[in-house]
Amino acid sequence: MHVRRVRAGLKGWGGVGAMAVVCALALTFVLLLPLVRQHHDDGVGLGGPGLATGDQMRAGNCTDPEKQTLPPSGADGATIEAVKKRTGEKRKLIVGVDQNSYRWGYRDPNNQGSALEGFDIDLVHRIAQDILGDPDAVQFKAIPTNERIPAIKDGRVDMIVRTMTINCDRLKDVAFSAPYFKTGQQVLAPKSSTITGYNSTLAGKKICTAASSTAYTKLDEDKKAGRLASSVDISTTVPNQLDCLVRLQLGEVDAVVTDGALAASQAAQDPTVELKGAPFTTEYYGVAMRQDADDLVRRVNQILVGYSGNGWQASYDTWLSATLGKDATASRPPAPQYLRTS
Repeated sequence: MHVRRVRAGLKGWGGVGAMAVVCALALTFVLLLPLVRQHHDDGVGLGGPGLATGDQMRAGNCTDPEKQTLPPSGADGATIEAVKKRTGEKRKLIVGVDQNSYRWGYRDPNNQGSALEGFDIDLVHRIAQDILGDPDAVQFKAIPTNERIPAIKDGRVDMIVRTMTINCDRLKDVAFSAPYFKTGQQVLAPKSSTITGYNSTLAGKKICTAASSTAYTKLDEDKKAGRLASSVDISTTVPNQLDCLVRLQLGEVDAVVTDGALAASQAAQDPTVELKGAPFTTEYYGVAMRQDADDLVRRVNQILVGYSGNGWQASYDTWLSATLGKDATASRPPAPQYLRTS
């Protein structure tokens, strides 16, 4: 119920009596809602496919966040239809991306027009091709790391494709596709550093992370739990992950903690730094969308099924093999698992 709209329309009704009617209607709606949801689990009706079931699951106990996504479907729902109804130059998919992550989403000044390119950008073009029939029907918006979720919730973008880890906390605010990449947190530090990995050698060191990143969350939790030395300084946070590399180059911090996939790309940009130690978490990147955009989530999941077998490897070879190695086995996510919607 859009209560504000209803109240606005009550100005000439006579106040208390009118509000009593509205309250009665609202109560009726609440009582009938479970029955309505039962009849829409097949993907037809309110807010797109499987809305009630998907939201209930995402809001419940979350132990495997990468599995909290809806089954694939090629059907158009309210969200996709709204995108297709955009006219003229505005008939584009609006996607939040990074423009500073080397080989993921970045602008190469050596290329004509400095168009955005990278592994994430390839995926965006594939999604646009499927939904709008044109891989270039995309309006890219550069979104900082700490603005990814607000950009979705505020309606500034249709989706975020920006090395965004699927986790339980984020599922409270947005919906994710199935995973399209596997990675883990790693330490990046100067080659000359005494730091050897995510261990006691970080004691007394100053670490940089991106604000609102899973790296910062992990460091903060481990410090509070005593798994990380209390002398580790994690106070340096930045809006964009690449800013950490700049801080490291300037000597303002001793190390960076970020996804290994991103850290490898940063090491490729600066030969004086390197990855220290093995990944110490397992994380999966997903496409983030609004929680009520179930038809879009399902469509992206269907696209990913095809992309996994035709497109993913070619994109990996083009953008990531030079930094992560030719064998992509460690970077491929497992076979997707979906929520049960009936």
